Amino acid sequence: MTTSHQPLPYPHFLQSEIEQGAPEDAFFHVIPVPYEDSVSYGGGTCFGPSAILTASEQLEVWDGKSKPADLGIYTAPVVDCFGEPKDVIERIADATKATLAHKKMPVVLGGEHSVTWGVIKGFLDSGMKDIGVVQIDAHADLRHAYEDNIYSHASVMKRIVEQGVPLYQLGIRAYCEEEMETRKEFGVHHIDGDDIVPNNIQSITLPDDFPKNVFFTLDIDGMDPSVFPSTGTPVPGGLGWYQTLNLFESVAKQRNIVGFDIMEFAPINGFHAYDFAAALLTYKMMGIVERNQ
Repeated sequence: MTTSHQPLPYPHFLQSEIEQGAPEDAFFHVIPVPYEDSVSYGGGTCFGPSAILTASEQLEVWDGKSKPADLGIYTAPVVDCFGEPKDVIERIADATKATLAHKKMPVVLGGEHSVTWGVIKGFLDSGMKDIGVVQIDAHADLRHAYEDNIYSHASVMKRIVEQGVPLYQLGIRAYCEEEMETRKEFGVHHIDGDDIVPNNIQSITLPDDFPKNVFFTLDIDGMDPSVFPSTGTPVPGGLGWYQTLNLFESVAKQRNIVGFDIMEFAPINGFHAYDFAAALLTYKMMGIVERNQ
């Protein structure tokens, strides 16, 4: 049963520093999706979007290298996350399509990782076929279904690759035999955690035939629990702060980033440092996109 949480109104991103403008005037469209239905260990991802938006009021507009807010940031209405998973996925797709109709970039704040299938469905429904996904995660999320749920957070990448969308996985360190077979079947590129972290890999080279348009999905548990313990399914041996940003930038330098998301952030009551870190991570990624257009 869904535990999605939708207190209204949410603050808009960087509310303390910038005005909420019209959607057609802002390059970045922040889409809050507080969906939590299939989490299988710790909960709380439904509180992630509100925590990130609230913490964003403490950010500096200058991110250390530039001012991504100068491109404009619009915070869209909270997606209605109650009801059957299939219906929620359609609403997420509709919110994504609304952003794309303005020719803007969706920045999606989850919520559990199943949200990402709704986002990619929105791209596909909008007619963008030349799109690939790069994923930072602790888990492969390539099961056909988990606990008989094809819309589970553990199945989100299977929903994506079965639509013919190429996938490149980074930092994976928890997977089952079924997921290994799915990787082979769909030709999923990957550099797993036991390689990328000990070898301090800071950049990747995408295959020549990887699509020109890339959606980047970042599950917070892909980063090490020493950086982000605030997630429902932590796994040791994850990526560090700078390594994560450097990997994202290496992709941005090679391809056209058409959107990104931050998933599975589950705030810990009383530990606002992690809320701020998630907000800063979001804004830093905006900055990387801005500087590599």
